This record gives sequence, C-alpha cells and structure tokens, in this order.
Amino acid sequence: MAAGATILSEIHRDLPREGPGDAASTRRAWMATGLTGSARILDVGCGPGAQTVDLANVSTGRITALDISRPYLHELRNRLCAARLAHRVDVVHASMFAMTFRAACFDVIWSEGAIYFLGFERALRDWRRLIRGRGYISVTHLSWLDRVAPDEPRRFWARAFPEMQGIDDNVAAAVDAGFDVVDRFALPESAWWDGYYGPMEQRLAALREKYRDDNEAMTAIENSQAEIELYRRFSRYYGYVFYVLCVR
Repeated sequence: MAAGATILSEIHRDLPREGPGDAASTRRAWMATGLTGSARILDVGCGPGAQTVDLANVSTGRITALDISRPYLHELRNRLCAARLAHRVDVVHASMFAMTFRAACFDVIWSEGAIYFLGFERALRDWRRLIRGRGYISVTHLSWLDRVAPDEPRRFWARAFPEMQGIDDNVAAAVDAGFDVVDRFALPESAWWDGYYGPMEQRLAALREKYRDDNEAMTAIENSQAEIELYRRFSRYYGYVFYVLCVR
C-alpha cells in the first residue's frame, strides 16, 4: 500500500462513521417512506455500516448491504453480530458501478454519503429500474445550503467536489429523473461532529506526533484538519442533505 493510502487509512480506520450521519436522521428518512412489513432494502455503498445497523433497527424488512471494500464489510458483519441483526442483512461484496440485481426487486434504495461516487443524476436514473412500484430512493448528498457562500468554501469544494449543487438543483434533477420529493432536510451539525469529525480530530492529534518527520503523512494530516476547520467556520453554507424520493 502506498504511503499516502496508508496514512489516509489510519486517519479513517475504525471511526464510528465514515461520513456525516446519525441514527435520528436515518429514522426520520425511513419514516418518511411510510414503508412497513417485509420491505426489501438495498443499502448502496454501505461502508462499515453504521447506517445499516440504524436502518435495521428502525425497519422490519430485509436489507442487502453492498460495498466494494472487504475490510468495511468485515466491520459491518462485526457490527451486525454485536447488534444481533446479522439474520436481517445480506452482505454483498460488489461495486455500485456493476450491480447485477434483477429489475424491480427492491422497495427502497438507501445510500448515505456514497451517491457522489456515481453522480446524483446518474444514480437516480440507473437505480430507478431496481425499484418496484412506487418505491423510494433515500440518500444523503453534500449540498450547498446557501447559494451565497463565501469564496473560501467555494474554492475548496470546487477542487474537492466540483459537481456540488444547491438543494433546489438536486430537487429539480430528481423531478426530471421521475421522482417526487417526499422529504428533504439537512443533517444537524452534530451528525458531522459526534461520529465523524470529532473522533477524527482526536486521531489527527496523535498522528501528528507519530508522523512528525514524514512530510507526506503530515500533508495528509493537515489537509484533513483543514477540511474540519472549514466546516467549523462555514457549516451554515453547506452540509449533507437527506433526499427522500418516491418513484412517480
């Protein structure tokens, strides 16, 4: 593994979450679907599965959790066993770019923090064929909360995520893709800090001492710190937004 990949792995390894999120937001989004009983759920890009466990706790259907990372899936299995939920979740090692599920086999497709890999509009159009009836897609996606954002976060995200759009733009894209918007809401700031940025910032402090003589590692550490500081200063302007969408 390359040195850059090693330090990034250390920064992110075993965090409570691999991105912003919380159980309350997952619950609100699930309740917005109104689904009950034996709903079939596909969690795309599930990662180590904090939201998969939350979803299993608030739903009663069967979940298929898919990710390309074997270490993440191993962590997910451990979490499911600890929560006594392993019997409710089928863990699938596969890429979201090459899913082979038959058409119309899920009631809802879930994806927290992973839709950007495929692209918001492309994912909605590609995943629609997998949904049966008037099913749902429920995703979190990094979005501008205020169109009049300062230059500093604009410049940062123009480099890191140039496709980032405002909430209204994403809603329009969903409507164009054949969906009605059932709910949309920004995750609270605590969803960034409690399970993600907070634990990461504590780890960065320890890694600075470990890698104080490694320039490449220190650059990665300070880049992660800069992202945290940016959110600390400009959280009112951008955030993760839950979009709960129903097939029209």
